Amino acid sequence: MEFIAQVQGLTAIAIGIIIGLGALGACLGIAVMGSKFLESAARQPELIPVLQGRMFLLAGLIDAAFIIGVAIALYLATGNPLLDAVRQAAG
Repeated sequence: MEFIAQVQGLTAIAIGIIIGLGALGACLGIAVMGSKFLESAARQPELIPVLQGRMFLLAGLIDAAFIIGVAIALYLATGNPLLDAVRQAAG
């Protein structure tokens, strides 16, 4: 039973790391992309509509990567495959 508690505790830590680093990466990605958009819009104002469409597309892709990480974390939180393997091995 102690080993099962350790697996649950380490899974909770892993979930926190997945969500935390995913959020940090998404925030940094959006920030860098936004700053580059503003730089390029200041240099060539006539390209703003084209750049704006591409910026929103990339923002969606960056957020999608974070949401995939959250989905994996929720899967580990609710239906932990590691815990099932430990229970089967324990008997």
